Amino acid sequence: MPGAGTSAIVTGGSRGIGLAVARGLLARGVDVLLTARGTEGVEAAVAALRQEAGPGWGRVEGRTGSVGDPSAAAGWVADCLDLFGSVDHLVNNAGANQPFGPAVDGDPAAWLDTFAVNVHGPLALVRAAWQHWMRDHGGAVVNVVTEGVHGVGPGLAAYETSKAALLQLTRHLAAELAPGVRVNAVSPGLVRTELARSYWEREEPKVTSETPLARLGEPEDIARAVLWLLSPEASWVTGTDLLVDGGRRVRAGRADRASW
Repeated sequence: MPGAGTSAIVTGGSRGIGLAVARGLLARGVDVLLTARGTEGVEAAVAALRQEAGPGWGRVEGRTGSVGDPSAAAGWVADCLDLFGSVDHLVNNAGANQPFGPAVDGDPAAWLDTFAVNVHGPLALVRAAWQHWMRDHGGAVVNVVTEGVHGVGPGLAAYETSKAALLQLTRHLAAELAPGVRVNAVSPGLVRTELARSYWEREEPKVTSETPLARLGEPEDIARAVLWLLSPEASWVTGTDLLVDGGRRVRAGRADRASW
């Protein structure tokens, strides 16, 4: 796993998957700069993580800003270098999911905002890390995508289209930045996060019944996948998308075990 003496930037790190990733990295001795939009959320996350810290944990700092802001990425990379001396890992977790509804009815400005956060922001962060550290020292990047890129979710045209673009960008970056930098994606299924709350609170029984592993995902499920892709154990893995969905994409082939 990533370990002591290395550092990471985790976007969308104040809650949900990002917070679980930050916690996992810190517990392995990695120094973490976590970012999120709201000052209150960042401060609360940093304070909570510092309180949890045990022996051998890394250091944690927070920064506020939007991934969709073109100037944010360069500032975060500079801060990470000033604080910790390196930028070894990037986790592009922050995401936007508006507008909800049919593609033909969506507000074009909202589509652009979603692409700014879900595609342009991750690219800007990778570009800054590459220019100021990873080109000379190597590193690993994980982009958080969605299982939706493997199908179509009603009302999620903007979100899923932007994440499909992020997945394709992941492949291009993996090809361009090899061999020194590995770039992979994780595609979560339905996870118990604030971003998806409006759906899972309403549909949890139905989703659980349709999931072979019979439960919703938890942020820690995705964090473990991210940590593995960042680790030396995945040193021969780049340009891939790791689907972590409890088996929902194979549910159509699941037989009723009572009939076996």
